[in-house]
Amino acid sequence: MGITETVLRDGHQSLIATRMRTRHMLPAAERLDAIGYRSLEVWGGATFDVCLRFLHEDPWERLRALKRRMPNTPLQMLLRGQNLVGYRHYADDVVERFVARAAREGIDIFRVFDALNDPRNMEVALKAVKAAGARAQATICYTESPVHTRAAFVELGRTLAGLGADELCVKDMGGFMPPAEGGALVGALVREVGLPVVVHTHSSSGLSAMTCLAVTEAGATAFDTALSPFAGGTSQPPTETMVGALRAGPHDPRLDLGALADLAEYFRGVLDHYLPLLNLRSLQTDPAILIHQVPGGMLSNLLGQLAEQGAAARLGEVLEEIPRVRADLGYPPLVTPTSQIVGVQAVVNVLSGERYRQITREVQDYVRGLYGAAPAPLDPDLLRRVLGDAAPIRGRPADLLEPEFARALAEVRAFVPAADEAEALSYAMFPSVFRAFQTAADLRLTPEILSAAAVGIATVLRTPAAPAPPVPPAPAGGTGPTSGGGVSPWAHEGRAGLARAGRWIDASRARRR
Repeated sequence: MGITETVLRDGHQSLIATRMRTRHMLPAAERLDAIGYRSLEVWGGATFDVCLRFLHEDPWERLRALKRRMPNTPLQMLLRGQNLVGYRHYADDVVERFVARAAREGIDIFRVFDALNDPRNMEVALKAVKAAGARAQATICYTESPVHTRAAFVELGRTLAGLGADELCVKDMGGFMPPAEGGALVGALVREVGLPVVVHTHSSSGLSAMTCLAVTEAGATAFDTALSPFAGGTSQPPTETMVGALRAGPHDPRLDLGALADLAEYFRGVLDHYLPLLNLRSLQTDPAILIHQVPGGMLSNLLGQLAEQGAAARLGEVLEEIPRVRADLGYPPLVTPTSQIVGVQAVVNVLSGERYRQITREVQDYVRGLYGAAPAPLDPDLLRRVLGDAAPIRGRPADLLEPEFARALAEVRAFVPAADEAEALSYAMFPSVFRAFQTAADLRLTPEILSAAAVGIATVLRTPAAPAPPVPPAPAGGTGPTSGGGVSPWAHEGRAGLARAGRWIDASRARRR
């Protein structure tokens, strides 16, 4: 049985909001490469955005560095079809260039999915993967609804095979695929489509380990796991546990448990570094997902939105509204970006006191067909509210887009004259974020300086405020001391980093003239 290791991508995306830095990955890279994994998932999903926006790292340089240290194991990424690693459809020229560049920089396997399971939104990306000589892993987003039957999934598998897929992935992003159904679906895909099948699931509901064992018996080629410090909860099942479960049997992955234990010990230390970012809720098993089908990341977003409105107590109402909104929208799978589209509209419906009194821009675009074809017909009343007498878009949404790359290259070279193709692609997908990233680089605000401040802020926000000590009266004729208690640890770290770079000015020292 093949194992795809996710500790460098989905493991930390699921538990610490994708915040693992490259410098914490590289010390383990050679050991990961020596394990014998089928593949290592290292890129894609939210990592690209987070590298630029929050970590102030170049995602392309991360990929290059990992490939240099892991030349023997295939590197894998998650690609959102026509959305690439962003949140909208991009023109075909950007999709083709991005895939070709990612393959040249080191990606060997592209897991391509579309939130609506619309093959038209995967077609160009799959063709680009094949043209680059990489492996095209076309994805079926698993969900449950009146229209998502086993027969429908198998038919989708046939369609993806016809588009040139080398293998299929069943993506159980919510972690609620039952073992029996998972085994039956994988068996049907293997028999009737004839391609290798890989299974991706999450431990959110507590079913994942059982489901992985069931799909193994049904003929799956591989499944995803994460090393134990970054496993469980909203992440994948633990690598060591699943290797141990299959050891000495007909599906033995033949991976060294001792070497895996050593790697787990290393990543346990890495996780300690990010504890201020770890939400304990993401580690908990939540069987309620078997009912409401809300993935862990989506649930966290809902809690945050409700808390901002002072309405956290209304989560139960929102969880009841989500299936109704999803039905109105034709039962989209709940994965980026449709999970946000459905979730935000459900919150608006509950808090406004009237369903669809306000309709979000994203729902309007969805109804117009700008995200692709819905799995089932939409609610007629919602269609009338949004479209009036107009007709929705019937064709492939990206056919409406003009080529984008040449314009992006010209725009980025206006402020980075020597920008190459990779930088132009980063700008094309995240223009304002890339500008901010480049500005920080020009000011020499290193990731170390920025991360010290970010971790400090997160720590302060999570620490309950202590009661203020009584303030002694200031002595007559003068001012009292400025403040007590010294410098907080995160501020000290930030200042130390500036001092090492020669950029911290101590106001207590006389300046040289």
